[in-house]
Amino acid sequence: MRALSWIATCGATLALAASAPALAQKGANSARFGYDQVAENIDPFFNNVRIGVIIGQHVWDTLIYRDPTTNEYKGQLATSWKWTDPTTLDLELRQGVKFHNGEAFDADDVVYTLNFVAKAENKVVTQSNVNWIASAEKLDTFKVRVKLKAPFPAAVEYLSGPVVIHPNEYYAKVGPAGMNAAPVGTGPYKVVEHALGKSVRLQRNPDYFKDSPKPQPKLERVDIRFIPDRQTQMAEMLAGGLDFIMNVAPDQAAQLKTVPHLEVKAGETMRIVFLNLNSLPDSPLPALRDIRVRQAIAHAIDRKTMVKELVGEGARVLNAMCYPSQFGCSDEKAKPLDYDPAKAKKLLAEAGYPNGFEVDLFAYRERPQSEAMINYLRAAGITANLRFMQYAAMRDQVRANKAAMAHQTWGSFSVNDTSASTPVYFGGGPDDINKDPEVIALLKTGDTSVDPAARKKAYADALGLISERAMGVPLYALVTYYVNAKGLDYRAYADELPRFWEMSWK
Repeated sequence: MRALSWIATCGATLALAASAPALAQKGANSARFGYDQVAENIDPFFNNVRIGVIIGQHVWDTLIYRDPTTNEYKGQLATSWKWTDPTTLDLELRQGVKFHNGEAFDADDVVYTLNFVAKAENKVVTQSNVNWIASAEKLDTFKVRVKLKAPFPAAVEYLSGPVVIHPNEYYAKVGPAGMNAAPVGTGPYKVVEHALGKSVRLQRNPDYFKDSPKPQPKLERVDIRFIPDRQTQMAEMLAGGLDFIMNVAPDQAAQLKTVPHLEVKAGETMRIVFLNLNSLPDSPLPALRDIRVRQAIAHAIDRKTMVKELVGEGARVLNAMCYPSQFGCSDEKAKPLDYDPAKAKKLLAEAGYPNGFEVDLFAYRERPQSEAMINYLRAAGITANLRFMQYAAMRDQVRANKAAMAHQTWGSFSVNDTSASTPVYFGGGPDDINKDPEVIALLKTGDTSVDPAARKKAYADALGLISERAMGVPLYALVTYYVNAKGLDYRAYADELPRFWEMSWK
């Protein structure tokens, strides 16, 4: 608390100290961005941390672009597309586009990229982004055909989001490791420096194609630094060492509003937060096999108070494991378990744990929220030990069946379809720590049916079962607070993607 008071008290003095660095950045037409997580690989197919998504959208382009304001699909590397049948999509490609290394873009790049990521043995990190692709074939120099394994109505949405296009010659030579070390895309910015685990420097691409729905970038350079400690980020912003940070805690954001040389923006995001519970036959905590124990955990957590006190203004409690705007997301069949610590203790006693038990809670961001849940669980008799780490490390523990309980957040790669959220954690893939056959079958129907009504029903039924069987605890959608040096002009979008190509200094 003393640190926050110091912020408020010393804001005017810090403004004077920070004015010179801010003016220098404005003069150089550059911005410095600090982020707390480290991208495990800048190649977008081998990363599922938000900073990797952000970098990916600046360095690469997708075949299709979804306008973040209107949700209208527009041509990006493709100029047009059409379904010839439920599992065949033909695309006409844009001509005259070049990759950052000078390689000309054409059908060979699309075919190579899609065929590479479609192969399970190439181990794309988030398989649900690509496992619907059967193959891609070249019809002409600037025309490709994408074959799907089964009908997948959300294909266009994925082609406008996480499925970027790599240069075939370069990628065949260097692979994902080389693409991480020295990334090459067609995007509005190119990577000119990458200090692994420390920083990435983006430089404006002067040859970015004029017809892109992404506007020509205004900032000449963006320096991204990976700074795991939030207090260090705050200190850097106050001292003028950074121009932009995000995911700032609500109480800190409130204090930073008093600092003259800083500005704060906020908004709800597509990022859902939930507690995932491992009910597998060989769960690290056998107690979680008992539905009463899982229900007790849900009853122990006061979601409404957490939203009010820790998440921020404009956040909402969620009753289903998806984001409300996503196609097919419905809580009509969900049965939320409201805060009731007495009921939690009763259920634990009925399950044979009158004195509770001890468990590790794995988490990777929003630490105050993790700590609040630990306190709620302790009040119900459960001793939870926080295992806080980088996302990739936590994910690997979950996939190795070493995590009984995980505080998860998921932004769906900004894909506005339930197929990008619920099936990732409950559809039978590597992140599913329940493996419920009935839920898996329903989600598959939702993913693949060409009938919108059938998709909605299947997703609603699956979400209802996930809730009824307490396979996890849906918590809330996050609000993201952004803090920037005064004069840096930008818009905050619900997809949690700061678009530096739109930013400029006033």
